[in-house]
Formats: sequence, structure tokens, C-alpha cells
Amino acid sequence: MKVDYIIVGCGLASIAFCEELISNKKSFVVFDDQSQQSSVVAAGLYNPVILKRFSEVWKAKEQLKTALPFYHQLEVKLQAKLDHKFAIYRRFASIEEQNLWFEAADNPKLDPYLSTKIVNNTNASVNAPYGFGEVLQAGRIDTNTLITSYKTYLSNEGKLIASRFQHDNLLFEAEGVQYDNIEASGIVFAEGFGLKKNPFFKDLPLNGTKGEVVTIKASNLKLDKALKSGVFIIPIGNDLYKVGATYNWDDKTNLPTEEGKSELIEKLKTFILCDFEVVDQKAGIRPTVKDRRPLVGRHYEHKNLYVLNGLGTRGVMIAPYIAPQLYNYIEHNASLEAEIDIKRFTS
Repeated sequence: MKVDYIIVGCGLASIAFCEELISNKKSFVVFDDQSQQSSVVAAGLYNPVILKRFSEVWKAKEQLKTALPFYHQLEVKLQAKLDHKFAIYRRFASIEEQNLWFEAADNPKLDPYLSTKIVNNTNASVNAPYGFGEVLQAGRIDTNTLITSYKTYLSNEGKLIASRFQHDNLLFEAEGVQYDNIEASGIVFAEGFGLKKNPFFKDLPLNGTKGEVVTIKASNLKLDKALKSGVFIIPIGNDLYKVGATYNWDDKTNLPTEEGKSELIEKLKTFILCDFEVVDQKAGIRPTVKDRRPLVGRHYEHKNLYVLNGLGTRGVMIAPYIAPQLYNYIEHNASLEAEIDIKRFTS
């Protein structure tokens, strides 16, 4: 079999690159063994503001401009509801936080995203005496539905190989690579935290941060907005809410823990007053990088090997933004942004 590309992994980065290949009429196959869970576990928020510091997310304007049309096109293609638009309410813990919010709203870069009107709390199930600040142009991508539906699409197209990619079986040829009976011009590794076991790119500073989320059922909560206080609480319908997330830099397993659940429940109870029941819990390793920027580029020795990784906690915004850059870098010799180019670590 001859294809233009082999892609390893089927998370957000991989899907964005697949769509770039399809739009440019390139052939490809995708290897996925479901070993990486971060894209599936992710809450899927797209949020242009860092709510801990009231500052702008890196390239927020550019990312949203690319990401929102991208997911709309996927909704049409997959016939699935993916983009759930809603505001995010940042709970204020004090008058001082209110003042910091207004200072941030005066920043021209944040002006499109921060409402200057304090939202008074009218929900008896929420403890918020100082009210909320409203983040605009926000929402949630249903990453579980996206990845499940996209894998079905790939399978129907004969493009999905549901098995572990064995790096040792990769052979290098003058015009590309060969893997078993597949010949390709190039191979893109979009393995998430699995990159740590990739012999070609394992030395890149991908740290990996474990995140756990729980799903609760709270019949009396009645939220149609996401709330951010000690944790995020995100409505997903039918009185169900995702709550997350934890950050653990030591545990590199996908196994949910009692410690993670307890931490989330404890923080949730600081501002949610009604009863709730934990109905699900998941964990995954975020592919985080020490400088909080993606890892994109070409292997320093093997010129047909590429990496698309390091999306961290904001994969739904970053993936559609960086995938076209990698494609144009490979096919048209375009430059990558210095902030995402792996040359910052390898040269």
C-alpha cells in the first residue's frame, strides 16, 4: 500500500492534521491503539482567558478564528453535535477580585472576552456572594463524541489501523518510510503523552500532567453556564456536569484515583450547596511542555519524520491552529512559528 502519510495517534492533533490532508487530497492511514486518553477525558472547553490570572490565552484570537469554523465543518461532516456554546462565569471570592477583573477588562486584548458587568448570583444552589464575571466567546467541544465519530469515519474509509504502532519496524528509504506493507512519503507522530516511548522524539521536553475529572448528577443545580472557582463545573445535559480538573506531575497512569476524586469534591463543595452524586470518573495524561507551547516540526536526522504534539490543556483551540502550519511546513517549505518549532529545543 502506498500513501502520502502515516499518522500515529487519533486525538485532537491527529484529527486536525487528517482534515488538512483531506482538504488537500492527500492519502493517509491512521494508527491508533487507544492507549492515550487525554483528548477523550478532556472537558473540551474553549476559553480565551486564563481565569486564574485574568490574562489572555496564547494566540486566543487566532486560535478561535481557526477552531470554531473547523468544528462546525466537522459537525456537518460527521452529522454530530460537537460545539456547545455557552458563557463561562468566573466566581469572585472578594471585592478585590472584582477590581482585578475590571482592570483586566480594560486591556484591549481582553476586551472582546470579558464582560464589564458583574453578574449577580440568583442560583440558590451556588454560593457566590460577590457574583461572577462573564467570559464571552466560550463553549465546549464534545471531544468524546468527536473522537468516537471520527474513528468511525476513518474506519468506514479504510484509513484506520486499530493496532499499536511498533516504532522498531519503521524503515527509512530515500523517498520516504516503510512500515510493514505500507509505503509513505512522511509520518506524523501525534501520540500525545505516548511520545515519551517514541525513540525518535522521546528527548523532547514533554512532561505530561495527569488530570482527573468526575461527572456528577445534580438535579437541583440547574446551570446552563460553566462556572469556574476552585474547579470548573461544566453542564453536559440531563442534570449532568463535568467537574475538573486535577493536576498531578508524578503519576503517569490513566487510572482514576480516590485522591483525585476527593480533591475535586472538596473544592466543589466550597461553592456548590446542593446535593450531588458522582456517577463517573476518568483520568488521562495531558501532553504538557515545559514552556507551555506545542511541539511541531521535523526530526533533526530523519527528514520524513514529523511531530505534532504538546497541546497541553487547551487542545481543542490549539490543534486546528497548528495542524495547517505543519502541513504547509512539509508541503510548501513554509516556516513554523518559532514558539512552536521543536528547533527551540534541538538546535
